[in-house]
Amino acid sequence: MLEAVLFDLDGTLADTAPDLGESVNVLLQEEGYAPKPLDTLRPYTSQGVRGLLKAGFDIDSTHPTYAHRSQRFLELYLERLCQATRLFDGIPELLDALEAHQLGWGIVTNKRMRFTDPLVAQLGLAPRTTCVVSGDTTPEAKPSPLPILHACRLLDCQPERTLYVGDDRRDIIAGKAAGCLTVAVSYGYLGDSGPLHTWGADLIIDHPDELARYIATRVAPK
Repeated sequence: MLEAVLFDLDGTLADTAPDLGESVNVLLQEEGYAPKPLDTLRPYTSQGVRGLLKAGFDIDSTHPTYAHRSQRFLELYLERLCQATRLFDGIPELLDALEAHQLGWGIVTNKRMRFTDPLVAQLGLAPRTTCVVSGDTTPEAKPSPLPILHACRLLDCQPERTLYVGDDRRDIIAGKAAGCLTVAVSYGYLGDSGPLHTWGADLIIDHPDELARYIATRVAPK
């Protein structure tokens, strides 16, 4: 039987693309470039600053301007952390269902703690979630299994009885390496991870209500 559910944050629980995309566009405009459509930036949101600077400026971490632009991007993002960010449709109802089943749930994200904690609080999730593991909580971030294993210890649950839900191939890699059941969400950002069906997830869902129905079949009757 299922003991707990762990979620990625960006692109899985919350649509953070509007605020992250706006931060890139402000940086582009500061440097005299035209802003880019959000639909162009959205697929790279789950890859954080690395992916968004690639999408915005076509640079990687070896570029001489990367460090400066990365720092400025993060400053801009912190200023607008939850202006337009919202939980995806169906997520509030899914969390209600988990709590009705008395299942613990947590967040495992590669977002740094200084962004994760205030964002989780502003989204109203802080009083509800049992644990939050950020990208700098453990020595390694996803696709390492360490953050997920740490979350399982905090929840006192067995990885093999835990679902990990994400929208990037690295989420599925990390979840499987930790020994969890894995769920890929097609409504997320997906990035450049290749076709969803090639990730090896145990389940693919198009909407959170599908996950709620699946979970209902995997819990003990109360």
